Amino acid sequence: MVLDFLKKQFVDVIEWFEEPGQLVWRVPFTDNEIQQGAQLTVRDGQVAAFLNEGQLADYFTAGLHTLETANLPILTNLLNWDKAFKSPFKSDVVFFSLREQAGLKWGTTQPITVRDADFGPLRIRAFGSYSIRIEDLETFATRVLGTLGGLTVSALEPQLRSAIQTSLATALGGGGIAFLDLAANQQALSDKIKAEVDKAFAEWGLSCPTFFVESVSLPEEVQRHLDKGSSMRAIGDLDRYAKFQAAEALEKAADNDGGIAGLGAGIAAAASLGGVMAQGLGAATAPAAGATTGEDPFVLLEKLHKLLSIGAITQQEFDAKKAELLARVK
Repeated sequence: MVLDFLKKQFVDVIEWFEEPGQLVWRVPFTDNEIQQGAQLTVRDGQVAAFLNEGQLADYFTAGLHTLETANLPILTNLLNWDKAFKSPFKSDVVFFSLREQAGLKWGTTQPITVRDADFGPLRIRAFGSYSIRIEDLETFATRVLGTLGGLTVSALEPQLRSAIQTSLATALGGGGIAFLDLAANQQALSDKIKAEVDKAFAEWGLSCPTFFVESVSLPEEVQRHLDKGSSMRAIGDLDRYAKFQAAEALEKAADNDGGIAGLGAGIAAAASLGGVMAQGLGAATAPAAGATTGEDPFVLLEKLHKLLSIGAITQQEFDAKKAELLARVK
């Protein structure tokens, strides 16, 4: 027994030299005991906690502390020490980093399905960055650390990214606000998702100080639909479009060998196209227009076909109007 006592080493200095990416470090005492009066150094951004059977007892913030029964009230009570207790003791000492761990990346490994107010179910991908910080020591120690000897950010990231992916689906799945309205405002989209991420992280004693959506990818068919809508809005005023086409014809004619004849043909073609679009769209949007003007249905059909060929109307719209025009011939 005397030999065993002599082999023991009594710890009189406890400190943690934190490395980047470390969240938690449990002091490896093995069979060593803490000397009464030992010096505990806690650096800025750290907390040192004394645990008894896995439960948080006393903790110390930044500063130099002398360990004695007076500043270990909870541990003293749990271990039934008296005020004059001076013997070495054993306890788990765990250092926690309270620094914000920034620059972490998140992304959807697979497309996730959200319900949108405009398009219904959508499968989207999204990517961005976020940061974390330990907020609730007791919750984090109980639900995340457990009996581990330490924990790094990289070890925790897969769990965090899974929570973010679930939060993304929850935040956008209500269908109350159109996804495109949110996507047009990256900050609003980030804030909406962050609200759900905060709830998930709080379950582990963590907070999410910053959360950013940097990129959102829509399905190709939805993107094509949006591109087509943008093209139609870009055409806008048909008169302005015809003038634009005429200007293009002038420029092309100047580069060709057709001279004045080519120039005149280009202007005529541009003007004709503007007229075709105006009449064709009028026919497509006002079914009674053709009947009141008495215009030949086959002429209208030809104009509609030109609109179809330049992508101004869809095949479905063309087929519907074609059936209507042919019905008149019968």
